[in-house]
Amino acid sequence: MKKTFFLLTVVAAFICCAAFSYHESNLTGLIPIPPSVQRTGDSARGYKYLATGDFLKSGFPYDFFIAAKGKSTNYLHREGKNANVDFGYNVVTTADSIDIVIPTCMQCHAGIFDGKLVVGLGNSAVDFTDFGSKAKQLALLKNWKLTAPRKYNAVKSLITSMSAVNPLMEPEVRGVNTADRLAALLVAHRDPQTLAWSDAPLLNVGTTVVPTDVPAWWLLKKKNAMFYNGFGRGDFTMFLMLSNILTVTDTTEAREVYGHFGDVLAYIRSIQPPAYPQDIDQPLAATGKEIFLNTCAGCHGTYGADGAYPNLLVPGAIIKTDSLLFRSNQQAKPFIDWFNNSWFAKGANAAQLVPGNGYVAPPLDGVWITAPYLHNGSVPTIDAVLNSKLRPTYWTRDFDKPEYDHTHLGWKYQSRDQPDGRKVYNTKLPGYGNYGHYFGDKFTDDERKAVIEYLKTL
Repeated sequence: MKKTFFLLTVVAAFICCAAFSYHESNLTGLIPIPPSVQRTGDSARGYKYLATGDFLKSGFPYDFFIAAKGKSTNYLHREGKNANVDFGYNVVTTADSIDIVIPTCMQCHAGIFDGKLVVGLGNSAVDFTDFGSKAKQLALLKNWKLTAPRKYNAVKSLITSMSAVNPLMEPEVRGVNTADRLAALLVAHRDPQTLAWSDAPLLNVGTTVVPTDVPAWWLLKKKNAMFYNGFGRGDFTMFLMLSNILTVTDTTEAREVYGHFGDVLAYIRSIQPPAYPQDIDQPLAATGKEIFLNTCAGCHGTYGADGAYPNLLVPGAIIKTDSLLFRSNQQAKPFIDWFNNSWFAKGANAAQLVPGNGYVAPPLDGVWITAPYLHNGSVPTIDAVLNSKLRPTYWTRDFDKPEYDHTHLGWKYQSRDQPDGRKVYNTKLPGYGNYGHYFGDKFTDDERKAVIEYLKTL
C-alpha cells in the first residue's frame, strides 16, 4: 500500500510540472510528501474536549478573569461559566476545586466572519504584539503566593511559562501568528524525556521571531504533513497537543491529554469549509475552472467528488516567496533535535520534524474566507495573489470592524506610503515579504476574474 501511495504522488508531481507549462517552463524538483497512518476517534467527543476540556491544568481563577475582561459573547453556545468566557478559553476545575480559565486551541483556530464564529478558520485578528506588557501583568500575580495561595497554585504554572517566553515572541505587526516561536521557546525550558520545567533554558533557540498566517483546520484532512513547509510528519495528534507544554507537569499528564487527541483530530477532519455567502456567476466560474485545471491544479489539486490533492513540497527556487520561515526551520537544529528525541517522538507512528527547502502548495477549500494570503499573511486579497503588481508594500486593515471585499476576495485594506507602527503590515521586514508565487501574473484580466469566480465555489 505504501508503494502505491508513493507512485501516486510521483505521478502527481509529474502532472504538476506539466500543468504549469502555461505559466512557467522547466519546473522540476517538486517533492512528493508520503502519507502516514493517523489516529481515529469520535468527532463529537473531540469537539466537546476542545470546547470544554482541561488540556491545560493551570489558568487564571475564574473570578479574577471575569473581573479583568468581563463577560463575552457566547459564540459556542456553551453552558454554565463557559458561557461567560470568550471562545478561545475554557473554564475547568482544578484538583483543588478552583475554577480556572485556560487558553485553548480556538484562540488561533477559530475566527469571526460577518458576525459569526467559524471554527477552524485561522484567527488573523489575534494580537501577538503586546506580550511584553502581558508578562508584567503576570508578574503582579506572583503576589498571590502570600495573599491567596490556592489561587496562586492554580495559576503558577501558567505564570512561570508565560513570564519566561512572552517578551521573546512578539512579531513586528498585528495580524500574524507566532505560535511556532512559542513552541520553540517552551521546549527550551522542558526536559525532552520527562517534560519537567527548567527555569533556565536548556537549549538555545535563537532570537528570530518568524511570522506566519494560520491555515484553516479543514484543510488538514487532505494533508500528509503539517505546517507550511511540511515538516510535521507522522502522528499529527502529537503536534496538535504540543500547546500542552505551556503548563504540563510531566509525561503522566501528557499521556492523559494525548488520550483525547484522537477524538480531536477526528473532529478537525470533520470540519467543512463554509460556503461562499453571495451569488456566484456560474458560467464565469466554469471558465475559471478550466483555466485552473490547466494552470494551478497540478500543485493545488482538483475539487469535487472526484477531487485529488497531490501533497507536493514546492522548492523555494520555484515558489520564490519569503524564505525566512523554511530557512529558520532548517536551521533550528536544537529545536528539531529536542523534538525528534523527545516524548513526542515515541511510538510506532512517531511524530518527527523533517524540515524542507520550500513550502507545501496548500489545498484551496474555502480559500475565499482565509485572507490574508501567503504563508506570512502578507497579501490581503486573492486578486493580489494572482497579480503581484497589486500587492501593497505597506497596508493596514480594520481589526475591530473588518470589511470583506467580495470583488477581490479578501480584506478591504488601506495602502500606506511608509511603515507606521504595528497595525501597518510592512513587507520590507525580513520574513514579512509579499513577493513570490508569480504564476498568476501571466493571466489576462479576464482570465484572472474567471479564476477568482471559480475559487468562490471551493
